[in-house]
Amino acid sequence: MMEIRGLAYVVAESTDVQRWSDYARDVLGMMATPGEGGALQIKMDERQFRFQVLPGESDRYLASGWEVANRDAFAQALKVLDQAKQAYELADEALCRQRGVQQMAVVRDPSGNRHEIVWGFKSDFKHFASPQGVSKFITGDYGMGHTVLPAPDFEATVVFARDVLGFGLADIYNFRPGGDAGPVVRIHFFHCANGRHHSLALAEFPVPSGCVHVMVEVENMPEVGRAMDRMKAQRVVQTATLGQHTNDKMISFYMRSPSNFDVEYGYGGAIVDWDKHITHEFTQVSLWGHDFSIARPAEPAQAA
Repeated sequence: MMEIRGLAYVVAESTDVQRWSDYARDVLGMMATPGEGGALQIKMDERQFRFQVLPGESDRYLASGWEVANRDAFAQALKVLDQAKQAYELADEALCRQRGVQQMAVVRDPSGNRHEIVWGFKSDFKHFASPQGVSKFITGDYGMGHTVLPAPDFEATVVFARDVLGFGLADIYNFRPGGDAGPVVRIHFFHCANGRHHSLALAEFPVPSGCVHVMVEVENMPEVGRAMDRMKAQRVVQTATLGQHTNDKMISFYMRSPSNFDVEYGYGGAIVDWDKHITHEFTQVSLWGHDFSIARPAEPAQAA
């Protein structure tokens, strides 16, 4: 089996990298610095970056970076890909240098999502100092957070996540956008080798931006409130009100990023003992709050 330790980073494309830099600093409360090859490095802990933004012709999500422990674990990951007859590419030196890793295998799932399997991050372990005074983001052994990806080819993509990438099923949600009598849209939540309730979720619908949302977590509720204030002050589009999820217990709100996927900004996510966890289907997204009806479509100029 492949043993992914957590979501290491996400990569986005932007037509306006400065806008991302301002958003990271003024709203998320993260540090933003220039990186290799024109990339913007967005720092939220001791790692060199957790978001990497590349200049380009569209505003969208590009890739999810999944970390394995070491060289041997990476070799095992390649063995799993070979045994599954799964096509992949080994990244060249330039791409590994841009991401700051020793090695990378690039693979696409049946729905076209790009996954980068990596090991051996380069870091100077400089102290994270939030420009907005955010005390801490919950990362470390739990990865940077979670990502929710579109999976219109749902069954095959679920099999890929489980049997190739080695994720375990945490929970299931059968979304009925038209009511109880309408069609079901499936969303499955997956965990990896850490206690975070889910590091990956797959949603049975296409998303023009390439991602439904990315979640980042802070260590207390006042930090969530202050981020909401910054969002409003900077006139960032809010896409869901404050609420608490049923499955991972996260208290959070949602807002749009400059690359048109949403960022969930939350506190209090569940840490799970997987030996004791029982997978279930939950029938409500949230215990309270999380009104997603306030979201408006991305601006056409940003949706290319």
